[in-house]
Amino acid sequence: MNLPELFIFDMDGLLFDTERLFMELRATVLPKYGYVHREEDYLQTVGVSGTILFEILDRIYGKDYPKEEVTKDTRVLQMEYIEKNGVPVKPGIKELLDWIREKEIPCCVASSSQTPYVEKFLEAAGLRSYFAYIVGGESVRRTKPNPEIFLKACALNKTEPSKALVLEDSENGVRAAINGGIPVICIPDMVQPSAEIAEKAAAVLPSAKDVIDCLMR
Repeated sequence: MNLPELFIFDMDGLLFDTERLFMELRATVLPKYGYVHREEDYLQTVGVSGTILFEILDRIYGKDYPKEEVTKDTRVLQMEYIEKNGVPVKPGIKELLDWIREKEIPCCVASSSQTPYVEKFLEAAGLRSYFAYIVGGESVRRTKPNPEIFLKACALNKTEPSKALVLEDSENGVRAAINGGIPVICIPDMVQPSAEIAEKAAAVLPSAKDVIDCLMR
């Protein structure tokens, strides 16, 4: 596999073990609003945002589910946890970023999360300097599996999509890269990709560190 001209990283579940953290904290918030946490419900929302996420939440919890309130309360708890304990960085991320820096290849983050959250997480983890720029969820109109966020990331670096590489943990994110004609490596977090998606990805790897060996073959 040829070295890309641009690395595009997802954040939640790929750089940081924040999907699991968010789930565990959200489980403490839901009872306050009269709802019960089930992991299988949460897993339906991994890698999903925008109107698609709202539709899933409505289907699970009903139309009266206070989406914004639950998310806001959980985010507050998440930031408190991170300020106290630091950001849980996924295995192999630091090694991969150091290797990419040695190769002098630019990196960016393209995340459905809002840019201020991405900035805070990267700063807290000491990783901000590895990334030339951030494309946050508020900067695009269409969410994954639409490829808009990844195509914007390519455009900002004036890189042809076919010459970039997306690193994603979720099936929805992998689909977005494929839809944009961008090679993608899947590093699954809480949910394994379907056989269909695994076949379309350039590779499915157990950790970020394995990306180095994959690209050097």
